[in-house]
Amino acid sequence: MSSSYTGAGATTGTALTIDQADTHQRAVNYTCGDCDQDVQLKRGEPIRCRNCGHRVLYKKRTNR
Repeated sequence: MSSSYTGAGATTGTALTIDQADTHQRAVNYTCGDCDQDVQLKRGEPIRCRNCGHRVLYKKRTNR
């Protein structure tokens, strides 16, 4: 019994919560309304095409 008890809710520093994983990994695919290029945006990024700078993006349908 030399190891100490860390508790049921204790986590290590390397574990990510679901919210943190969502902001780092989830990106949504859009199509530019002007140049028809595929644009991948993550949460918090400005809504703007990286190719032409157009601000109208159409969300692609998800495949379920």
